[in-house]
Formats: sequence, structure tokens, C-alpha cells
Amino acid sequence: MPVTRPDSFALDLSASSVDLTRQLCNIESVSGNERLLADLIEASLAAASHLEVIRNGDAVVARTTLGRGKRVVIAGHIDTVPVNANLPVRQEGSFLIGRGTADMKGGVAVALKLAAELVDPAVDITWIWYDNEEVASDLNGLGRLARSHPELLFADFAILGEPTSATVEGGCNGTARVEIRLHGVRAHSARSWVGHNAIHDAAEVLRILSEYEPAQLEVDGLVYREGLNAVAISGGVAGNVIPDEAVVTVNYRFAPSRTGDAAIAHLREVFAGFELVVTDLAEGARPGLDDPLARQFLEAVGGEASPKYGWTDVARFSALGIPAINYGPGDPLTAHTDDERVAIDEIIACERGLRTWLTTG
Repeated sequence: MPVTRPDSFALDLSASSVDLTRQLCNIESVSGNERLLADLIEASLAAASHLEVIRNGDAVVARTTLGRGKRVVIAGHIDTVPVNANLPVRQEGSFLIGRGTADMKGGVAVALKLAAELVDPAVDITWIWYDNEEVASDLNGLGRLARSHPELLFADFAILGEPTSATVEGGCNGTARVEIRLHGVRAHSARSWVGHNAIHDAAEVLRILSEYEPAQLEVDGLVYREGLNAVAISGGVAGNVIPDEAVVTVNYRFAPSRTGDAAIAHLREVFAGFELVVTDLAEGARPGLDDPLARQFLEAVGGEASPKYGWTDVARFSALGIPAINYGPGDPLTAHTDDERVAIDEIIACERGLRTWLTTG
């Protein structure tokens, strides 16, 4: 069962990154309940004399100060979405299966092991493990650090250990959520002609969405697929009342070549004539693969870069002017699913790739 007592357990950073992934996953840390895991991470690094360890809420920062010419941030979130009878972790063949294996405790395990072992890296490194990534943006631990201690995020390059199946994914799409609010006139359903049905007006919004052709835009050599979809519909008063209000919630995933303002302007054009209210907006991040450190990293780990379609915290680094990429073990298609899983060889590959790059420069 997941660990519940901070004084009955310690993380074993001498274990393999695969075994460490299992340890981390079996410590339940659903968003808002990261305190125990943050405590254990902080305690496990206390004896590492080559690291300065800083605690901020349930985020832990550990950094070298070796006077190297370049500094790299390697970051990952320690929270997960809710558990659904998928802990403790089990192994089936070459996979670890359970909550957090892909998103993203495999990446966290790799970072922790390397943080403890790399006492003389070729670059200075800031390791960050943070809370509340899976919930509202204003609670995000990395965002909190950026607001309160931006100096801790200073770097020439950043790597976020989100699941990418051990390949490099550059940048990320932006995301916007808007409400299309429809207004009618309430009436008794037996005399519907004296009212106006707001829910029926949603048909036009759905028609627009069904006919919309999302763009595929090339940004710095990578092609990002956009998406525009209804994700919720609400409305209705009672079983015998013509509704006077309905709301269609729309999510727009936009390429990082668009600014957030440009994305909203595009939505207002698409839904011209409708009341549109913005409820959430997060900028995307350009790939940054033209940066020398990014090119060196890609050469070190091998393969070709691909775009990150979902939004990730690389956007926070991009907003600070820091080139950033996604690189971690785990298939993102299994993230948040009940059979979430990570391939063991991907954990090993990520550790090997990062270790090689960080020690050879």
C-alpha cells in the first residue's frame, strides 16, 4: 500500500532509477497531498554536499554552484491525478503500471538519482521538483517559484521531464478555454412559441465546430496540430420550461506561433455574433531547438525532435526567455488512465541520455 508515515520510510537513491520510480509511485501524492513526498525528497538530498537544497512550500530545489559557464534547469512535478485502484505499482513484462508511472514519476526518479550522483557535471544544474501541476494554474508550484523566487529558475536551458517516450518534444501548444453563452426567453414548454430556446441555439455553435478545420502550423521546423473542440454543454431549467440560457465550453489548442491574444482574436472571429467569455488562457512555447544547448542535447540523446501538442510547463520557462524542451520516460497517451504505465527501457534510456549530456557537455 502507499506509504503514509514520513518516519517509517526513506527514499533509496542508491537504487536503480527503475526501482526508485516504483518507490516514488507507491507514495501517494495526488495534487494537494504532496507534503510527504516533498519531505522525503528533501531529506534524501540532505547529505549531498555538492547541492544547495531549498524548500518552497511543497517544492524542492537543489542546485550546484560550481562556477560553470552554463546553467541548466531540470524540473518535474511530483503530484498526480487521483488514484483509482492503481497503486501499488505492479510490473507486467517490461512495464511498470500504476498511477504516476508515466506522468511523471519516472522522470522524477531519473532526476533524483542523477542529482545525488552527479557531483562534477559539465554545467551547473538546478534540479526542481514541484507541486500542484495537475490542477489550477494559479496553484502550480513552478509558477509560484517563478513569481516569488525567479532567480531560482534562471538558466541557459531547461528540460522538463514530462512523458515523451524518451524522445525530445519541443515547445508546446497554447491552450484557451472559452464559454459561448447563448440567451433565450423562458416559457412553459406547453406554450414554447412564446419563448426562445437557448439550447437550440447551441446547434449553430456545434455546426461551426464540426465544420472547422484545425490548422497545422510549422514553427521552427516542427509542425504543430491545432484543435478546437466543445468540451462541455450546460443549460436547462426544468423538464417543462423552455431554457433561457445555455453555455457551450470550447477548448482551443493553438500553435506556439500564435500569442494568446491572437488565439482569442481568432476565436472571436470564428464565433462572430456570439457572446464569448474567456475562462482560461495559457501561452504556448516555441521549440527553442535552434539554441546551441538544445542542439547539443538532441545530439547526445539521439533521434529527431517532435512537437509537444499538449500544454506543459516549458511555457513558463519560455516566458522567462529560457529555451526549454520536454524529455522523459512514459507514453503520454497512458497518462491519467487507469492502466498508466512506463516502459522500463525508457527510464533507463532517459537516465543514460541525461547522464551522458550532463557529464560531457
